[in-house]
Amino acid sequence: MKPSILEKLTQLSHRLEEVTQLLSSEQATDDLDQYRKLTQEHAELTPVIETFQAYQQAEQDLIDAEEMLSDPEMKSFAQEEIGQAKIKQDELEKALQTLLLPKDQNDDKNIFIEVRAGTGGDEAALFAGDLMRMYTRYAERNRWKVEIVSANESELGGYKEVIAKIEGFGVYSRLKFESGGHRVQRVPTTESQGRIHTSACTVAVMPEADTINDIVLNPADLRIDTFRASGAGGQHINKTDSAVRITHLPTGMVVECQDDRSQHKNKAQALSVLAARINDMQRKEQQAKEAAERKSLIGSGDRSERIRTYNYPQGRVTDHRINLTLHKLDFIMDGDLGELTSALITEHQAELLAQLGD
Repeated sequence: MKPSILEKLTQLSHRLEEVTQLLSSEQATDDLDQYRKLTQEHAELTPVIETFQAYQQAEQDLIDAEEMLSDPEMKSFAQEEIGQAKIKQDELEKALQTLLLPKDQNDDKNIFIEVRAGTGGDEAALFAGDLMRMYTRYAERNRWKVEIVSANESELGGYKEVIAKIEGFGVYSRLKFESGGHRVQRVPTTESQGRIHTSACTVAVMPEADTINDIVLNPADLRIDTFRASGAGGQHINKTDSAVRITHLPTGMVVECQDDRSQHKNKAQALSVLAARINDMQRKEQQAKEAAERKSLIGSGDRSERIRTYNYPQGRVTDHRINLTLHKLDFIMDGDLGELTSALITEHQAELLAQLGD
């Protein structure tokens, strides 16, 4: 193991001892906010240090076994112990490297997911509907809560644009790699000649912004308009100006929300979406600066980037970032995204490990 990593682990061991002492003191709960932070830090450090201690034990076992090599009667046993200790050491070193990877502070946050129809007209809108259903079914499998915030439906079904909020543990960590261009190849229902068409949608996944800590919206920067909601909803929804449109003047971002009959609730939802968009924009700008022109294989979130193709005639889905093709399109469109998301996370971790090694 590299000396720099060993030094880091030693520092973390001392920090865990310090945090443990602070939590066991009589004054620990005097400041509840600080107590929660220390409790969280203790929970994050504990598995790292437990693994480090196991690594140190394997290292000591190796030293003890090597000392037995000089004894002819113990040589065979010692060689076996050495082999096992080295294997265990290698496994624990890899585990430690993974545990030391930088944590994404947004991983545990809820998300707003936006799906927009791109090239392809009505077929693209239908595909946007299919994608939103895919994400909804995946959320249901994980027992996450899904709420449609805004929807602009197309005439033949599907969506020109739809925004949903998904709430649950680890939502962003599992869906953050979905941002980008999604392409579909299939025969549209409106196609009489049976020809395969190619259409596209863009997906944007944004962590929910903590409006207190992350984004402060200046009222002077906002233009808020109210109007009558369109679409289904009974008589009431068309008689009152319950829908809300908010324009963020500095960036030109526009958010509409008309899902609820309450103007107050629609305004609150629209502000939440706007805050998430601005936070997402600022986060990506910061990442671009930190990367110093280095483009990441995964997680760039470039909305114009084609990340995945859904080929219906061949029943396959291909993720172009990691060259992964799965012949299980029907299952994936029904929300079985586990294999895809796990592969993307694994590849991302591998890239971070390479950077850690550098």
